[in-house]
Amino acid sequence: MTIRAFIPYPDKRLRTVCEAVTAIDDDVRGIWQDMLDSMYAMPGVGLGAPQIGVLRALAVMDCSEAGDQPVLMANPEVLHASVKLRAHSEGSPNLAGVWSKIERPRAVTVRFMDENGDVVEKDFVGLWATSAQHQIDHLNGKMYFDHLKPVKRKMLLAKAIKLAKRKKT
Repeated sequence: MTIRAFIPYPDKRLRTVCEAVTAIDDDVRGIWQDMLDSMYAMPGVGLGAPQIGVLRALAVMDCSEAGDQPVLMANPEVLHASVKLRAHSEGSPNLAGVWSKIERPRAVTVRFMDENGDVVEKDFVGLWATSAQHQIDHLNGKMYFDHLKPVKRKMLLAKAIKLAKRKKT
């Protein structure tokens, strides 16, 4: 069990598009395990590899109530998204202490390579859909607050900087 440190925003790795994964091997499985350990320790419902400084298109999530239904994804991409939106309060351990309501499609169909190396398509609804989209954003160099209007984004980042300064003193 390895809990990895989260890289702090504005580290440039959080704004980098991740490299595609060509095969599922022991290295990928090890990264996924570290990601799950880090996610469950947070606690959280999802994690993208760049959040721990790994620039590969890997994501994990587990939105189950018991925390016992992890989904491991390589190269995830949204194929279809519902027109109906759902608002959810989102945050990130890379920008600790701040959250904001983000509207995203309520349901998505995602294509990804699973832990067996099979390319699968899976439908996600509700929190699962929100988490999948949030993680895919990370793999594409985006953060949740990029979905905010400029004024709200500026206020959120200012609050995060203020909180970070308080923690240092």
